[in-house]
Amino acid sequence: MALAAAVCLLVAGCSALGGDEDGSAADAAGGSGGDRMKIVMVTHGGEGDAFWDRVRKGAEAAAAKDGVDLTYAGDADTADQAALVRDAIRDKADGIAVTLAKPQAMKAPVAEAKAAGIPVVGLNSGISAWRSTGLLEYFGQDESVAGRAVGDKLNDLKAKHALCVIHERGNVALEARCAGVKKTFGGETEMLYVEGTDMKAVGAAVTARLRQNPGIDEVVMNGAAFALTAVESVDEAGSDAHVATFDLDNDLVAAVKRGDVQFAVDQQPYLQGYLAVDALWLYRTNGNVSGGGVAPVLTGPAFVTRTNADSVAKFAAGGTR
Repeated sequence: MALAAAVCLLVAGCSALGGDEDGSAADAAGGSGGDRMKIVMVTHGGEGDAFWDRVRKGAEAAAAKDGVDLTYAGDADTADQAALVRDAIRDKADGIAVTLAKPQAMKAPVAEAKAAGIPVVGLNSGISAWRSTGLLEYFGQDESVAGRAVGDKLNDLKAKHALCVIHERGNVALEARCAGVKKTFGGETEMLYVEGTDMKAVGAAVTARLRQNPGIDEVVMNGAAFALTAVESVDEAGSDAHVATFDLDNDLVAAVKRGDVQFAVDQQPYLQGYLAVDALWLYRTNGNVSGGGVAPVLTGPAFVTRTNADSVAKFAAGGTR
């Protein structure tokens, strides 16, 4: 089965490029002497996380279309992320895609890649730092804009007191979201920091805070799994609070349809992974730079509510939304 899949991928890559018998298609794919282009994607996502599975699926779809070899690696530790980028440089990758959850840690390895003549693009995290970090392009959601949109949504829903839960201290994307909520929400916005690697601890912390302050009427989470945990916390606390969240998966869309979660903000992770790989291929084969190298390519925010959840559900079930 593995051999068959590899053959199919190779055939798909060649047919997409439309080369001739002398190997010009393989050359167009980025390698000298007919070698396939090698792209490495390094993210801060943990193994088995549904959100990052979607990023990876998008990246793999673009790699299959473009006929390139993709290596995907995720690690929550910033030092390990930097090491993975340096590994890609030593392996002479043709392009590297990175996330900038903690941008400062990635500055040096990105500079090393550029010095080696390897283009680096960003996705998902670090929209305020991608240019200063030296990236060629960026694909993702403006988290500050998304947060402000959630704040406006809460105003429309007549909420009074929002609890915005951050499950990774220092993650610039999560901080920007909650700061954005606070900026536009007319009620009170309270931040709660929890340890995202321990879901039981997350649930316990949210339950405890809801019991301490019955006036909290909206819990804003920063991930699908965290939102489903917050639904349980609301029940355990005997609270009347609603739950909203950034990001979604199949189970979260179902929760929105049931009314357990009020709404979700979709930043389209599949699209982020797809565009990052495709952009590197386009740059290497045609010199294209999305956004002109000065503007990010935005993939969100898009709201998923009970009114449109059905249209999203079929894609969520396939693992692409």
